[in-house]
Amino acid sequence: MSIEMAYESLFTGALVFMAFFILVALARCVRGPETCDRILAVNMIGTGVTVCILVLSLLLGESYLGDVALIYVLINFISVAILAKVYIPSRPAETQPEPEDGEDKDGVD
Repeated sequence: MSIEMAYESLFTGALVFMAFFILVALARCVRGPETCDRILAVNMIGTGVTVCILVLSLLLGESYLGDVALIYVLINFISVAILAKVYIPSRPAETQPEPEDGEDKDGVD
């Protein structure tokens, strides 16, 4: 076995592993119990796709795919930052204590 065939099988194995990783993250994105879990899963999917692009760049010998991966990383970062800003509150909602028996709900006697 030559070194080129060894690298090709290594890169192919890495792509198969990353495809499985992306599918698991997609399942977490769909099933996630909270919004934070879904946003994190979207970020994991973006990271997995970036790694796949970089592995394909090495496998195919095309250096421009590295530039595509860099642009994809920037788009992924911006999208996750926007999703976090929109869906995750910056401060938790302040809860007011429940009125005791005999008190008005609005606090005015």
